[in-house]
Amino acid sequence: MTDLELRGINVIRALSLDAVEKAKSGHQGTAMALAPLAHVLFTRIMNYDAAAPDWPDRDRFVLSAGHASILLYSMLHLTGFGLSLDDLREFRQWGSATPGHPEYGHTAGVEVTTGPLGQGIANSVGIALAEANLRSRFSSELTDHHTFVIAGDGCLSEGVSHEAASLAGHLGLGRLIAIYDDNHVTIDGPTELALTDHAPDRFRGYGWQVIELGEVANDLDAIEAGLRTAMAEPDRPSLVVLRSHIGYPSPKFTDSPKAHGNPFDEAEIRVVKELCGLPPDEHFYVPDDVLAMYRAAGRRGEARRTAWTARHAVATTPEYDACISRTGLEGWEAKLPSWAPGDGVATRVACKEALDAIIDIVPGLVGGGADLTGNTGTAIPDAAVIEPGTLGGRQVHFGVREHGMGAVMNGMSVSGLLPLGGTFFVFSDYMRGAVRVAALSGYKVAFVWSHDSVGVGEDGPTHQPIEHLAALRAMPGLAVIRPADANETAAAWRSHINGNGPTAMVLSRQQLPVLEGTAERAVDGVATGAYVLSSDPDPGLVLIGTGSEVWLCVDAAERLRAAGVSVRVVSMPCWEHFAQRSLDEQADVLLPGTPTLAVEAGVSFGWERYADDVIGIDRFGASAPGDVALREFGFTVDNVVARADALLGVTQ
Repeated sequence: MTDLELRGINVIRALSLDAVEKAKSGHQGTAMALAPLAHVLFTRIMNYDAAAPDWPDRDRFVLSAGHASILLYSMLHLTGFGLSLDDLREFRQWGSATPGHPEYGHTAGVEVTTGPLGQGIANSVGIALAEANLRSRFSSELTDHHTFVIAGDGCLSEGVSHEAASLAGHLGLGRLIAIYDDNHVTIDGPTELALTDHAPDRFRGYGWQVIELGEVANDLDAIEAGLRTAMAEPDRPSLVVLRSHIGYPSPKFTDSPKAHGNPFDEAEIRVVKELCGLPPDEHFYVPDDVLAMYRAAGRRGEARRTAWTARHAVATTPEYDACISRTGLEGWEAKLPSWAPGDGVATRVACKEALDAIIDIVPGLVGGGADLTGNTGTAIPDAAVIEPGTLGGRQVHFGVREHGMGAVMNGMSVSGLLPLGGTFFVFSDYMRGAVRVAALSGYKVAFVWSHDSVGVGEDGPTHQPIEHLAALRAMPGLAVIRPADANETAAAWRSHINGNGPTAMVLSRQQLPVLEGTAERAVDGVATGAYVLSSDPDPGLVLIGTGSEVWLCVDAAERLRAAGVSVRVVSMPCWEHFAQRSLDEQADVLLPGTPTLAVEAGVSFGWERYADDVIGIDRFGASAPGDVALREFGFTVDNVVARADALLGVTQ
């Protein structure tokens, strides 16, 4: 370690102290302890160009221990990603570029949003899977990089990390390198309060290479050697175990839980700066030679990026560029299938047929199911399977790992792929942490959930989603689409691939009739969220349905018309898209002031904004054949007609 390197590391520590003290909030202890590791990664190991943070073939760095965000922000400032010292001074403040946890799309150089512990390491599995997939499909001329992730005890304790690490070991993602910050400290106290398992042995069991470095947290050469050993392993992900000491070199707070999330007092900050050979009265102090060293490191990858750009001009293909752009090849929408009225098709089956039709022309589509690939419409028979030694396929078997699947897909989505993953709708509960991060971050992920109501049947209330639609609709940034039939399902895929953020596709187990008019209207109807499926002049009643209940509204309307009632039937596949329409556009569809009845096999919560009454399910389900359960809960044409009559004040 040179004197300049030591001073640079101490500057990182001091920046962490100053930013947290100014904000009166944050986690400086981990940043202080891992400053040497960050220095090695950003100056000796990683290939990147700070001037081009979106260069597709850069090495990726993920701070899974996102509470230590000031470490990442310090490095992004020093190496020239665009963060200023004023940005560091505004750490954790309203509107700043340095929020309390790293946020994708908010700050250049942040690869993924890492807030909830464990998400980052699981995202890294997805990033590494995307790298392996693109390298296998399009050659190392275009894709040839590593993924580095720093994870702590909290990350490895969370279940999502177990799921994702197991998948990574199974697939043999050799360019994934996780550094385990083994500091033996949690907020409550020593990790031994609640944790006695041995992480290295656990990861060996997953099939990872494990490199236990021991007490070398301040030995730059030893850290570098450990990382290079990990990088040399082609067929296994690597866990590099680094024994660090939170809060180092603070005499008062080293190895103390108080270093985790409590700002140091001013006196201790002065002591630490003096120990580091820095002026104790200077705040956010970065000497010119230290800044020059890091800025040179930030430019170190420029030649490599320039060479890649030249190779890309020669070696690229339309398929590769479509992947990186996360869209389809020109004219891909024309490949989507269409169905004639009357055909009985479960929307999960329609999903599979749509994927079969577009898989070759939307090259970024990669995914499968959480052990339910065939059940959820996410099986792609003509696509090769991604498996150990063969990582260039399009079909992923995620296994019974719902939460891991969601978080892995989030990583895939920021790395040149359009991931999709399926399971039963009720298990969206198990995925919710990853779904929320996707919505917050705007990741382009397709969450495919089938068996969408009590129509699941005999499995009973544990497997029958009731409150899930309302809960997911409450999540900002997530488009929840419940297609009425096969044509709306194809339109849902069109909306997702042409869109920007995550989409939840909520599909039926049971067959549904293909409705008159959807072949012509579903494309615009799904994109706008709700549309008129049929309407009499001057309607006296509006029936709104979603998903498997729209056909009930269609059939009930015919009965009501026969009784002299003028009716409009509205399919509302996506509340979120509809909410983006102007009030006048919404009124053109729903006719405010006209009696309105909604029909949906889920809780009635939320429907008051659109309907005067709703046929819903405000209790948990029951075990019975699906058609029996739906009938007993009132999802029959007779009941829709009766409730419509009651709303209109018609006596039976």
